[in-house]
Amino acid sequence: MKFIPEELKEEIALRVNRLRPIMKEAGLDAMLIAGNTNLFYLSGRMYRGYVYLSVEGDPVYFIIRPQIYDREDNIICIRKPEQIVSEMESRGMALPAVLGLEYSVLTYADVMRLRKAFAGVATENCAPVMVKARMVKTPYEVKQMREDGMHQAAVYHRVPSCFSPDMTDVEFQVEIERLLRREGCLGYVRTSGNLMEINLGSVIAGDNADAPGPYDFSMGGAGTDPSLPVGASGEILRPGMTVMVDMNGCFNGYQSDMTRVWRIGEIAPLAVKAHECSRRILRELEELGRPGVKCSELYERALAIVEEEGLSHYFMGHTQKAAFIGHGVGIELNEAPVIMARDHTPLAENMTIALEPKFVIPGTGAVGDENTYVVTPEGLRTLTEFPMELQEL
Repeated sequence: MKFIPEELKEEIALRVNRLRPIMKEAGLDAMLIAGNTNLFYLSGRMYRGYVYLSVEGDPVYFIIRPQIYDREDNIICIRKPEQIVSEMESRGMALPAVLGLEYSVLTYADVMRLRKAFAGVATENCAPVMVKARMVKTPYEVKQMREDGMHQAAVYHRVPSCFSPDMTDVEFQVEIERLLRREGCLGYVRTSGNLMEINLGSVIAGDNADAPGPYDFSMGGAGTDPSLPVGASGEILRPGMTVMVDMNGCFNGYQSDMTRVWRIGEIAPLAVKAHECSRRILRELEELGRPGVKCSELYERALAIVEEEGLSHYFMGHTQKAAFIGHGVGIELNEAPVIMARDHTPLAENMTIALEPKFVIPGTGAVGDENTYVVTPEGLRTLTEFPMELQEL
């Protein structure tokens, strides 16, 4: 069994070649990658082990589990990381002067174990190198995310079929999850940061949208148990409330992030106004979001529109507010860059970002849309095609 499928070899080589100048800029001679997301990025599959990448030469994959792949020159089976150095030396591979380790991805114990295994080698944090490289997607990655968006939209078209009067938001979410899994969703949301947790996504109805949570999501929700305080809470779906659906879009290892809102009967005029404001923000940012424009400029323009509309009190939360209106998307749901005031990263062609200008209207619920976009010279182009109007359940 081939470790890297033939159809991905050129793709992985492209990613490696993109990484090398960033490594040199960071003063690294090599990196030893062990985090799940970055292993997937550099191999196209999940396994337990490491990839050693120097500024020259092919990547070398040290595999602990599963040891089922063809024994190619750059595939080395090991039982523990302490074997890596001896395996390198037996193959005539010189040890690096400065080795990158994922300080902000691995546990402290894992980092210390690897530093001990590479005794005498200076180590630096290489996690920012991987973050920077992964911000700009390859054509293959954009294609994967576009396919995600198509599957996610196919499920969203069937969301109204999941609704029955007086059901709870949890019951509603379970029915949407069933559609997602039948569509091919992998059932797992990979997030960045060890303090971020979520299930298959959020369905937030009525005043549950105003329940603050511990996670860095745009909307909270109380959840059904203190062990996972996010999203649906058991709220009964009643006329006069909105139901925000922000459900999983992972069908192939990549993510697409899309939110749409349905209403039950007539809702407060303020909620309708806020939803239209969200759509206006997205339309304007789609034009503004071109290569070279800073993330902070997108955020500032969104804030200016909200202030013009007199809706600042409800924007990005009510009881508790989020300090961002969007984020990068890729293998992880929440990647760099972040669309916020203090992130001055300039957009680059083929970055993929989710924009989610949302509002919480007390007594009604959350409103506002979210799309995943790819940055092009002509502006932001959506990967999540689905009507953005407030629709009735």
